[in-house]
Amino acid sequence: MNKKVISRILLALAAYGIFVALVVTFYDDSPDKMEWKDRESYNRQFIAKIKLDEFTFDQAIAQLGSPDITEAKTVNNDNFQVMFYRTQHVKSDGITTQDECTFLLFVNGVLKEIGLGDNYPEQWEIIKNYQTST
Repeated sequence: MNKKVISRILLALAAYGIFVALVVTFYDDSPDKMEWKDRESYNRQFIAKIKLDEFTFDQAIAQLGSPDITEAKTVNNDNFQVMFYRTQHVKSDGITTQDECTFLLFVNGVLKEIGLGDNYPEQWEIIKNYQTST
């Protein structure tokens, strides 16, 4: 082959390598910056893999980003935090509602329950259930 062709191929490969290195280094692929359809899919897949009592509030923020809806309450020195992440599209109205989400219940920073948002017990009934079972 011609030395000129080989040098151009090597130059193109070097430029491609630099481009890939820059993308990997500087591109922030966090859930907060995803399109809503991609984020829903990511949330569904990620939540399906997590385990109760082994996943923490801090890990949720780091891996899933900010929740779409959140509620918190302290009862008898126990901190209850419910985070809702959008996992299924219901209505194109620009508003995320609980029925479009999966909730994660954290008690003192540790994941204790996962469920669909429309099955979320109203008026914090879940706390009463947790207190009577422990």
